[in-house]
Amino acid sequence: MGTSTARVPTWLLGLVPLVIIIAAIGGFAALGGPGLGERSGPPVEELAVEATKLRPGIIELTVRNDGPDPVTIAQATVNDAFVEFEGATAAIGRLETATLALRQPWIEGEAYEIGLLTSTGGTIAHEIPVAVETPDVDLSFFGLMALLGVYVGVIPVALGMLWLPWVRRIPPAWMRAVMAVTIGLLAFLAIDATLEGFELAGEGSQAFGGSALVLVGAMVAYLLLSGTSAWVSRRRAAARAAGAGAGTLAFLVALGIGLHNLGEGVAIGAAYTTGALALGAFLVVGFAIHNTTEGLAIVAPLADAPVRFRRLMLLGLVAGAPAVLGAWIGAAAFNASAAAFLFGFGAGAIAQVIVQLAPALRDEDERALNPVSVSGVLAGVAIMFATGLLIAA
Repeated sequence: MGTSTARVPTWLLGLVPLVIIIAAIGGFAALGGPGLGERSGPPVEELAVEATKLRPGIIELTVRNDGPDPVTIAQATVNDAFVEFEGATAAIGRLETATLALRQPWIEGEAYEIGLLTSTGGTIAHEIPVAVETPDVDLSFFGLMALLGVYVGVIPVALGMLWLPWVRRIPPAWMRAVMAVTIGLLAFLAIDATLEGFELAGEGSQAFGGSALVLVGAMVAYLLLSGTSAWVSRRRAAARAAGAGAGTLAFLVALGIGLHNLGEGVAIGAAYTTGALALGAFLVVGFAIHNTTEGLAIVAPLADAPVRFRRLMLLGLVAGAPAVLGAWIGAAAFNASAAAFLFGFGAGAIAQVIVQLAPALRDEDERALNPVSVSGVLAGVAIMFATGLLIAA
């Protein structure tokens, strides 16, 4: 037996069980699942509202079938009153989408409760907290989103990087405190991104994984960046104890912050199109102050390393420019499930960066959790929490 299998190519030995498994599953499906019997009970009908657009006299909903059975929409109500609608005349199959245009005069600023009644008597509820006309997606609109992304992403990060001269003059003990503050800032961003992702995942289609998308995104980002960091560390002879050089650490910090700002931009763009975000000057200032501290996180690893102005500009763009891209995505093609994955991806990237920075907290006794580092981490979290109140205000 051993001699006969030794003559078979290795790839074939791995392929045979896979072919048998696929054939068995295919045969089971072709025979209609023998032994399972017919399913009894009412059909399972689930619809997720993925997009809402408001135009004069029209409320447009894009829905996706989350359940295992086809769904036919028979009637629609707005604030408990039946309304006429167009679209979705045929049954919506599993994971398929359909668009309904409800003929309903609406008043700006009012809240509306929408109910979709299926052919079996089921009801799918959807709420519009504040009715605002959906803006047209044209060139000027994308320009506005780009400007907003620059205001809340690029400019604050660039201003925060002005701390570099100060960081280079402080003594080593202070530097450990700055690195601890940096880790606190990043930890808050990771938690914030995770919570935002969970909230968005609850609003999107659950058939694609729901909240699991956030965790999957975090895992993918962490593993990708860990593998990349290991590859870089092998190619750098003068690597730090953290596993990467100063320039690499700064780039990883900028990348993690950039991925967070990408998800933040998606949320901003989507909120703008639905009227859920008041784009006042105070709000823009709040975002700017909140994100300025991210610049400190980028330049902290560069305290003892020579760096050119061009490199600083690149790091600032890596961290801030994704907010522009995110605003475009959120405004033009927002999808709650994709946004949840992006937020999770950003959280995972930040977590990997924290692991890279953690060795820099060690004191003379090789303790990472010492009074200075703990105080610094808590201070970083407090700073982000305090500046975040400006956004919520």
